[in-house]
This record gives sequence, structure tokens and C-alpha cells, in this order.
Amino acid sequence: MEIKIVVATHKQAAMPTDDMYLPLQVGADGKLGLGIQRDDVGENISDKNKDYCELTGLYWAWKNLDYEYLGLVHYRRYFKRSGTMFRRNKPWAQIASHSDIENLLYMAPVILPKKRNYYIESIYNQYAHAHRQRDLDMVGEVIREKYPECAKSFDSLKSKTSAHMFNMFVMRKDYFDNYCRWLFDILFSLEEKLQGRYEPRLFGFISERLLDVWLESRRVPYVEQDIVAFGVDNVFIKGARLVGRKIKAGLGV
Repeated sequence: MEIKIVVATHKQAAMPTDDMYLPLQVGADGKLGLGIQRDDVGENISDKNKDYCELTGLYWAWKNLDYEYLGLVHYRRYFKRSGTMFRRNKPWAQIASHSDIENLLYMAPVILPKKRNYYIESIYNQYAHAHRQRDLDMVGEVIREKYPECAKSFDSLKSKTSAHMFNMFVMRKDYFDNYCRWLFDILFSLEEKLQGRYEPRLFGFISERLLDVWLESRRVPYVEQDIVAFGVDNVFIKGARLVGRKIKAGLGV
């Protein structure tokens, strides 16, 4: 299998040695190079990085790479090798190799991280408490206008309490093309509607909530895999923040 997985990074960082991984400097426009592939060459949206985050890397891969399978991970998050336990003294040994990814792709044409559970609130409410609700509501408007067949899946975000997060995946090229065409059409339409009145990184946040909408409405077959995370916030700290936001919302703070 021809597989290429982009590793999005904005700074110097250790990278896997497997040739399947392609380190990519995202938001490279106007910045000094890191000695790796930049996302401001070819067809690109590198100058939108402060609002689109790793999605500028996704867009670059979509427009400039041609492989049987394409994927996106982050310099701090990778898919984990099957059947291995995480060992802090050998974290790099836990990252999925070409053969690991290939074996998963024999099972399904799309690989995703296991769902993240929010337990005490829906995906919609979690977003509304952490960001601005009106932005997500406007996404719903765009979907109803352009992709009405996806409206039911979008509305289900108000009841679901788990989702595939992190903007991490590996997809067969036809699925990759379909997803990127759908996603960026929605995000560019949202950007036009908002006319610059939005929080930084908005489109990166929004896209995390849209992946499952696409998966469900398109009935995409997939397999889930654990991830290896480096230097990411402690899950208990994140849980405490979530509870804090919930309390503030209840108090009307």
C-alpha cells in the first residue's frame, strides 16, 4: 500500500523515522523554515493557519499529494502500535509503523482515534460552553443550505456525548478527497458568513465536531485505534476544566 501520513507541526520537534510519515511545517507562510516540508508551497491556505490550525496541513496534503492512502497526525499525537503497552521511557517505540497502519487498512478504508467521551454533556453543549454557540449554529445553517442530507447527523451533536476528536485519521484517497471537499466547502462558507468576526483557531475547533457528521451521513466504514500522546494536558485536568465550565454555565457566569 502507498501510504503517506502528514505530521503537522509549527516548531522543531522529534519525528518518526518511518518514511510513511511526512513532517510538515504548518502555518509556514512568512516564517523561517524548520528544515522540513512547508505548507506554503503549491496550492495552499498556509496564511490561514491562526484560524485553521492543522487544517492548513490537511488542505496542503489534499491539493499536493497523490497516494493510495493519506492521513494527518500531530507532532504530539500519533496512532499507537497494536498490542503494545505505553512505556514512558520508550514512547517512540509505540508509534504505528507502515505495517501497523496497513494491517488496520485491510480492516476498513478509514482509521480514526477512539472516541473521546464527555459523559456529562453533549458534543454541542461542550462546544457552547468552551467557545461561542452561535458559530456552531451557523455551521448548522451552512449544512442545511449546502448539504441538507447531513442535517440530521449534525443535529445529533445535541444528544451525543462522544466524538472522534483531534483531527487525526488515515483514509483511502477517494474518502480523503470526499471529506476534504465537503469540509472545506463548509468552512469557507462559514468564514464568508462570519466576515472575520470569530475567535482564533475557530475552524480547527469546528472541524473536530464535523468529522462524525460526515462519517455518519456518508455511512463511512472505519476502524478505531488508540493513540500515543506526548506532552498533552493531563486528562484529569481537562476533566476539571470541563466540570468548571459546566458549573459556570449553570450559574450564568
